[in-house]
Amino acid sequence: MVPAGGVGGRGTRAEKVRRIFERFDVNGDGGLNREEMAALVVSVNPRVKFSDDQISAILDEVFRTYADFIAAPDVGLTLPGLIRTYDDGAGDVDRDFDALGLSLSADAGGEESDSVGAASDVVVASASSSTAPAASGILFDDGLLASASAPKPPPPRAAAPPWAASSNHGILFDSSWTILDDLEILVKRLRSKQLQRAATGGASSYDNNNSHFDSFSEAGWSREISGPSDSSERRISWDEKSRDYLTFVKEVTVLRGRADAARTREEAFDNHMVLGRGLYEHQLFRESLISFRRLCELKPTDARAHFRAGNALYAIGRHADAKEEFLLALEAAEAGGTQSAEILPQINVNLGIAMEAEGMILGACEHYREAAILCPTHFRALKLLGSALFGVGEYRAAEKALEEAIFLRQDYADAHCDLGSALHALGEDERATQEFQKAIDLKPGHVDALYNLGGLFMDAGRFPRASEMFSRVLSVRPNHWRAQLNKAVALLGAGESDEAKRALKEAFRMTQRIEVYDAIAHLKVLQKKKKPKGSGTESERAYLVIEPSKFKRAGRKTTLRQELAVALDIRAFQRVARLNRCDVDLLKKEMNETDVPISYSGSGEPEKSIRKAALEVILQRLLQFLKPETFQGAIKAINEKVLSVLDATGSGRVDLGMFFAILAPLCSGPTEKRKRGVFDSLLWRPSNEGGVNIRRSDAITYIKLLRAVYIPSYGVSDMLEVHGESDPSMVSYSEFLEMFNDPDWGFGILDTLIKLEAGDRIRHGRRSCSVCQYPIIGSRFTEIKLQFSLCSRCYSEGKVPSNFKQEEFLFKEYGNESEAMKDMCRCFNMYSTSLQVDA
Repeated sequence: MVPAGGVGGRGTRAEKVRRIFERFDVNGDGGLNREEMAALVVSVNPRVKFSDDQISAILDEVFRTYADFIAAPDVGLTLPGLIRTYDDGAGDVDRDFDALGLSLSADAGGEESDSVGAASDVVVASASSSTAPAASGILFDDGLLASASAPKPPPPRAAAPPWAASSNHGILFDSSWTILDDLEILVKRLRSKQLQRAATGGASSYDNNNSHFDSFSEAGWSREISGPSDSSERRISWDEKSRDYLTFVKEVTVLRGRADAARTREEAFDNHMVLGRGLYEHQLFRESLISFRRLCELKPTDARAHFRAGNALYAIGRHADAKEEFLLALEAAEAGGTQSAEILPQINVNLGIAMEAEGMILGACEHYREAAILCPTHFRALKLLGSALFGVGEYRAAEKALEEAIFLRQDYADAHCDLGSALHALGEDERATQEFQKAIDLKPGHVDALYNLGGLFMDAGRFPRASEMFSRVLSVRPNHWRAQLNKAVALLGAGESDEAKRALKEAFRMTQRIEVYDAIAHLKVLQKKKKPKGSGTESERAYLVIEPSKFKRAGRKTTLRQELAVALDIRAFQRVARLNRCDVDLLKKEMNETDVPISYSGSGEPEKSIRKAALEVILQRLLQFLKPETFQGAIKAINEKVLSVLDATGSGRVDLGMFFAILAPLCSGPTEKRKRGVFDSLLWRPSNEGGVNIRRSDAITYIKLLRAVYIPSYGVSDMLEVHGESDPSMVSYSEFLEMFNDPDWGFGILDTLIKLEAGDRIRHGRRSCSVCQYPIIGSRFTEIKLQFSLCSRCYSEGKVPSNFKQEEFLFKEYGNESEAMKDMCRCFNMYSTSLQVDA
């Protein structure tokens, strides 16, 4: 195989480009003007339907990038310019030539060589291509275009990798070719020795456990970044402790010494770049990082050096360090002028991925969006943006971004899968099913699509189909314990209790999670329950839902059913956001240490507003005990419930003082300290800063927002209208507490929430709920006359066992078993006393 631009087959390749050029040079003036170039773009991408704006953007980028090859504005791109676009790896000559139905004459000369651009897209990013993102020649390497003053690269070798032969980011010096050749010899020797050791029972250099790694949705990294150039290749796990590997490291050190001995800084930079990239291609990431670090020392302001160092750091799992390198690359590229700007989209994409790995999903959204703005045809950036937006609960925006990615690349299986997830979240299950099926058709072993489709079927009550999907997941990933657990639930829904028990036991064997053990115990309880004769299924006859007016309380200490339902929802959010593990004092610490400039809202009021991505950094400090994936779940919950209300206009900015005040009641700490945290947060706002009281209008606005966030069903907006929000008077802390504790339009429900928090540690022996059969944790609600007990959830939903039917139900709440025993003894004593009196 001879790379394009190499010594073999160059004439034939150039002839093909010439034939393409002549096909579209309609007026024969020796150039392709905008109309002719547009015709070429559309013709070589028959499966893509471009809008006028997209065509215009593509042509603007092409004519700007290759301005040196524009003969005159009315003439357009010359033949050497078109050849240069293909040389830069911006397209596949063979593919375009065949798509146009052209043919060579008999004397055109020999067999055609493979194009450097074969692994990339054409300049317009065809929807049928597999890797390239951009219309501007931006590749998944660094995408830098060769400047007129750059040294002319030496002719590439026949066996050279594609990146080495590219004229815009390939090898520039003969000494670099020598280093690359020597490195290839060393790598082949190391691989041979490790394979020999594997054959004789030693450690293998190939990780067979990862043979299905490409079944999951790819993270969006380019070929360059993800490691092997072909995603179907196996991952290589080098035995870094072996004697052969240590010898290899010493030999590579000698090559680095040769690179450092180069005559000029430019040559040394090129030497180390080649060495680093060669090591990276062979997945020798730690060794490649050393070379990329050396690049950063040689040219601290070169975006490519930091970009590649970030790639290597990410590959070895150092995500935080990778993020820092990408930030340096971004800064260097933004300050580096036109040439460095070519790499900006991919830096933003990779920075976003590194931030996601750290759990910073809101920040990742910003960088994916920036990449898509810089390069509108970057379908991978759009897919990642859609996936990240889905991850923070912004489903409509996710749908739009994913549909755009699919428009640009119709065979993008991962985008179809994530679009299906977004549509399912929006309740459009029919469309979601179609998208999941498209992903599976494109990639039959697509684990995420199979798993999510199984979840959709289970939500729709189609349990046999759900079980089938989860079984297919397990056929690809046998250790996928979540699929095993969901398969058990689906089998249970389908009435296959014995199969469900076996699946549950297998899931417990895989993960040893206590919730799986509890599920097995619960299944055993259900199996002991006898099904009523002549009735429907057990689930159909298990309970009745009673209207609220028929649920009575035996005393004011028993929580209202409706109030408990709201408190349980708040408690569920508190758990997901992990705010119950965030001390309220940390909010005050952040207020003291965070310097936020004052801005002005639309009404002219001063406020300390902050971008949502910057707010995410503060939340990461507050919740620093969370793992990245758990932190992402917390951010999603906070974005859906809190930020969506505070940023109702979609400006992307949030009043930080008001945000702290909204979180304070749900943070950990004594009740009074939480309320004081709310007041201090409002006092920190610019309108109140420096005083001891807050404006009444601020207090009213806060309570309105607080209830809109946590109690949206109570119609708080209408109730607050009568209070007004323009009252200029001031409110002291004691007056604020009266407003806050008001049960009708304040946040008096906090006391119930505190009770639920304390209930986490309350057990009631072996007592279980008469409806759901689960052991009761927290408060127990006992019907006085019929003596059956309900858990908090079933009580809040108004459920009673189906075999108990009466006009009214009278419940008493017990916090623990000792309270129930005292109550029973008290009733017994009263009964005994009455008997003595009667006697």
